[in-house]
Amino acid sequence: MTMLFHLLQISIADSTSVASGVEQATEQSFSFLDMAIKGGWIMIPIAILMVIAVYIFIERFLTIRDAAKQNDNFMNSIKSYIQDGKLDEAKVLCNNTNGPLARMIEKGLTRIGKPLNDISAAIENVGKQEISQLENGLTTLATVSGGAPMIGFLGTVMGMIRAFYDMANAGNNIDVSLLSSGIYTAMVTTVAGLVVGIIAYFAYNYLVARVNKVVNLLETRSTEFMDILNEPAS
Repeated sequence: MTMLFHLLQISIADSTSVASGVEQATEQSFSFLDMAIKGGWIMIPIAILMVIAVYIFIERFLTIRDAAKQNDNFMNSIKSYIQDGKLDEAKVLCNNTNGPLARMIEKGLTRIGKPLNDISAAIENVGKQEISQLENGLTTLATVSGGAPMIGFLGTVMGMIRAFYDMANAGNNIDVSLLSSGIYTAMVTTVAGLVVGIIAYFAYNYLVARVNKVVNLLETRSTEFMDILNEPAS
């Protein structure tokens, strides 16, 4: 009975020790801001690149989403106006409809009466301009996806140089805490650069895929418009 009580005391003491260790570990934990500060000044350009990437993604996402909106009644109305010879009403509809498709069709309407090849070329030129506008900022986003990890690796090298410098100056009194500053800089900047680069990379590819869908939509609608122009001659 005495031995059982002694074992119970040991178990309680061990549990108290573990709880104390967990509490100490919790007290030693630090926030994301503390970790960012450990990365040093190299975290500033990485943070700026993160803000740029987020801004470009949100702004381009909203713009591309608006360009991809489809209005089935729009093409049906254009077809009816052309067949009835109401070109002015068709142009007014295009002016009142915001989007790359409406601007392309409006350009085609202004060329009616000229050879179909000229009309098609005019629509294609407007389409290229519209797609170019949709792709604004994507090059910058791609640059961020490649540049952020490189800046992070630069911080890694700088951190390791600092760690070795501190170690060389310490002589025989080398301590882990002495090297922690440089190692923190190396590791934190690497993680931050990779995180920003990965986010920008996926954002870029997502937006490119959305732009390609808009391109396919505009090509389909422009072909439909040319078919409408061909109908009276058939």
